[in-house]
Amino acid sequence: MTDRRTFLRQAAWFAAMSYSSSLLAEELAKTPRTTEGPFYPDKLPLDTDNDLLIITKNIDSAVGTVSHVTGRVLGVDGEPLRNCLVEIWQCDNSGAYLHSGSSNADKRDSNFQGYGRFSTDMEGRYYFRTIKPVPYPGRTPHIHFAVSRGKDRLLTTQLFVKGDPGNEKDGIYNAMGDRKDAVTSEFAPVKDSKIGELAASFEIIVGHTPEEPDQNQGRPPRRG
Repeated sequence: MTDRRTFLRQAAWFAAMSYSSSLLAEELAKTPRTTEGPFYPDKLPLDTDNDLLIITKNIDSAVGTVSHVTGRVLGVDGEPLRNCLVEIWQCDNSGAYLHSGSSNADKRDSNFQGYGRFSTDMEGRYYFRTIKPVPYPGRTPHIHFAVSRGKDRLLTTQLFVKGDPGNEKDGIYNAMGDRKDAVTSEFAPVKDSKIGELAASFEIIVGHTPEEPDQNQGRPPRRG
């Protein structure tokens, strides 16, 4: 189990490592949108921070391969967007979501937060500690992402695992055509990690106008 002080040091390091100079361009293509899906939490957990492996007051850590997910939120002009709310949600290592409609809710890992959020810093950076996503019936492994500014949802998308065999048969993934690389990341081993941690980077490019209502079912960002 990682204590909070160690976690904060890790967060700062991984956020710094996510900085990429390769995105400086005249205009960047926006990250492809996807549907929100049916399993955005219908009741948020009491703990909604960016460490999904440890829930407040719990002694045990969630089951799964520890993964550090970092990146930046940028506008199409390449400028970092600060104070954007980045939300993620995903199923646990048994394929159960933090949602009453999850088909295998009885197998849910009570130590996995299932949902987290983080406000981007001055450089547009965010950081999450979670598990490597796993498949559940009908879907390849993925992490749901939403980016909001104030009351406006700017983007709803998903992050996929590079090289996962389930990608070939996943309808949502393949619907993106030649834009699949923009939502795919390698979950690479962290050097010298004694517990087999992984790291993935996901740069998110958003427009400055809200999504159309049918993209997020009219849902404002949740803060409660």
